[in-house]
Amino acid sequence: MATGWFFILLSAFRTCRKPNVLSLWSTSTSRLRTSPASGLTSTCRITSASRPYGWAWLLTLSAQLHSLKLSHGARWSKTFAPLTEVFVERFETFLPKATYPLRVCTHFNMAFALALTLDFARQTSHGSLKALIVSMAERWFLHDVGCQAWEPAGDEFLSPSLMEAELMRRVLPPAQFVDLFGRFLPDLGAKKPATLFEPVTVTDRTDGKIAHLDGLNLSRAWCQRSLARALPAGDIRRAALLDSAERHLQSALPHVAGDYMGEHWLGTFATLALEA
Repeated sequence: MATGWFFILLSAFRTCRKPNVLSLWSTSTSRLRTSPASGLTSTCRITSASRPYGWAWLLTLSAQLHSLKLSHGARWSKTFAPLTEVFVERFETFLPKATYPLRVCTHFNMAFALALTLDFARQTSHGSLKALIVSMAERWFLHDVGCQAWEPAGDEFLSPSLMEAELMRRVLPPAQFVDLFGRFLPDLGAKKPATLFEPVTVTDRTDGKIAHLDGLNLSRAWCQRSLARALPAGDIRRAALLDSAERHLQSALPHVAGDYMGEHWLGTFATLALEA
């Protein structure tokens, strides 16, 4: 649910004067007039539910409310604050206990969740959460080298290798990241591992698991665009990544709508890719 609200709020933030968005806005405002915390904080008793994917998207929604420039933004952000603090606390309780990262690239991927949550922490000045995420990312990923990129798997919507690199781009100073990136994917300039440069094939978009692969194409495009722009001008990896991102994006964009298995979530990942 948080992904859908994030998409609505981001659309409103970008195009708030357009009549169709204002119409959507008038329909949506009633849903945020009363505190979600009053009904949800008491029912969120199972602390592992939706961890870490749902937790991260909820905080991303909170960050969007915090930065919203529309008239209701501050009120909605305040309304949402109790629920936000529940999930900040959950991250701060869980992460120190997580000895190992989850690298599976569906809902349990830690690099994806930490990337979104780090953005939240920076936007909303949650210093302790920011420091914890940086510490965990460095402990888990700072010494990874020579990634083989054994992907894709049949139901992934994230790239294990690119998502890890994208998190570390957020965590490290630019020069240190470029050095790490070169050690993590040392043959990227030669378009290797080749699998990262080839859009994946989706054979059945009515199958919820197989339909994840459209999301993989979109999330690869998102990561490749972001990673390319972190590299120096003239770096051969930059052009290779941007070309690959465009091919991944074009392979998935026509299928963002068409079947519920994809269309209820692919728009959010398309937005991440297009805004990268």
